[in-house]
Amino acid sequence: MIQNDTFRHKGLRKKLVEEVRSKGITDNAVLEAMLQVPRHFFMDSGFLNFAYSDQAFPIGCGQTISQPYTVAFQTQLLQVSKMDKVLEVGTGSGYQAAILLQMGVRLYTVERHRGLFLNSKALLESMGYHPVCVYGDGYKGLPGYAPFDGILVTAGASEIPEKLIDQLAVGGRMVIPVGDDNGQVMTLIEKISPTEVKTTNHGNFMFVPLLKGKNG
Repeated sequence: MIQNDTFRHKGLRKKLVEEVRSKGITDNAVLEAMLQVPRHFFMDSGFLNFAYSDQAFPIGCGQTISQPYTVAFQTQLLQVSKMDKVLEVGTGSGYQAAILLQMGVRLYTVERHRGLFLNSKALLESMGYHPVCVYGDGYKGLPGYAPFDGILVTAGASEIPEKLIDQLAVGGRMVIPVGDDNGQVMTLIEKISPTEVKTTNHGNFMFVPLLKGKNG
């Protein structure tokens, strides 16, 4: 059931956006989307005090709702435009999906935990967003819908999945945290040609691991 978005929530959200801006996020489209999307909708109502803190928070199934700064950083690095076709690997709470949808992309999002998949799909639709939501193994991507202008991975990968690179359009960008349980490096893959990619690193982060297969 959708919650209320009060003046208090909007005030807290504005403070959060200013905090994220102060940490180096400069893309106004990203900041505006964060200002519009009520993060507290994606968390249990008992955790309102945490909803607008710049921190990650558990959402069940061993997963977290990412730190707002991390969401903003990944989204800014992806450099999406309206109507871009974007694949999100790891729907989780649905918050990152909502930010992308608020920015006007055509979103395809995959989640391997059935409970999270059902909850986030229902919540996004109740908010008026209509991405293509898929319950499945994000490690494999969605070849039937490829190619994508952008691919955003919201879990730490031990390596860059070749299947995801294959599904990236020429000129497209993929943002993926790569590393192990001790932390990951935010990695940007730009597809220069059908056979050539450019890889750059953009700082250290901490994500839950990207796992293969579905998980109930």
